[in-house]
Amino acid sequence: MSVWMRRGLVARLLWPLSLLFRLVVAVRRFGYRKGWFKSVRLPVPVVVVGNIFVGGTGKTPVVIWLVDVLKRAGFHPGVISRGYGASGNLPREVLHSSRPSEAGDEPLLIVQKTGCPLVVCRNRAEAGRHLLSLHPEVDIIVSDDGMQHYALKRDVEIMLFDSRGGGNQWMLPAGPLREPLSRKGDFTIINGRNYPSPGNPIYTPELYRMQLKNDRIEQLVDRNRCMRLADMQGEIVAAAGIGNPARFFNTLRQAGLSFSEMPLPDHFDFSFNPFAQVRADRILITEKDAVKCAQIAGLKDDGRLWVVPVRAEFDDNEPERRIVEKCRGCQIA
Repeated sequence: MSVWMRRGLVARLLWPLSLLFRLVVAVRRFGYRKGWFKSVRLPVPVVVVGNIFVGGTGKTPVVIWLVDVLKRAGFHPGVISRGYGASGNLPREVLHSSRPSEAGDEPLLIVQKTGCPLVVCRNRAEAGRHLLSLHPEVDIIVSDDGMQHYALKRDVEIMLFDSRGGGNQWMLPAGPLREPLSRKGDFTIINGRNYPSPGNPIYTPELYRMQLKNDRIEQLVDRNRCMRLADMQGEIVAAAGIGNPARFFNTLRQAGLSFSEMPLPDHFDFSFNPFAQVRADRILITEKDAVKCAQIAGLKDDGRLWVVPVRAEFDDNEPERRIVEKCRGCQIA
């Protein structure tokens, strides 16, 4: 990933390939716009929450926030997701009792946090149709990721960046971008403190700053047992199997914690216990990792494991108001 943050030798050597990739992406998007490729419109509005930067930018907390916002506005939202790591190719509804290996870790977390109906499938149009057949009360669908899944028409796009911005601003494989920075959504959210000024390639008038807040932790073995982050003492290890573990670690440091870092691969499946030989009084893990640890013997009963819940917070209510206004303006097919 560090190679993609600057235009060094490796990135420059890969730059010709990125031009080819950019051409393929442009032709593909143009083809969908012109109707050369089939794109499905569902009978309810679709809101896509995604990114053009490879890796985690904080989509799941924003999806959870958005579902809550839509509910308060009187909508009956449902969620669709590819379900990274989910088994099978057929659409599958995710329930509280679903296993991460069947549903994916992020969809399961969304269901547990929101209680919202959710269906996973690699084909998001199929996921949407299946969701509506199971839950006809759903009047708006939130797509968890899928910014580049043009086979499904969308009514609102929410694009996320984090503190890494656009990296070196080059497309794959020379840079971290799936699409060029000139690609805009209806709303752009910056997850972190970096707020681009006018003239920055990722600047857009509909730009909002978000931060992931966490001020307490919950013991994995008993989620009702909580304590403030600021009250933690002893030897602490922080582990994260997410797309950008550094963001999790930075958030904990901002809370004043001192700890050892344990970055894990994104969507780490905990098929072996990475904490077996770890010497620590407490091990802090993300909610995304907790949904898997909670179903694995040897981890679910480890009293050292504490979950760090996060919530998306904005500087004001303007993004909530504008997004709801945009969704209400969508015409149902």
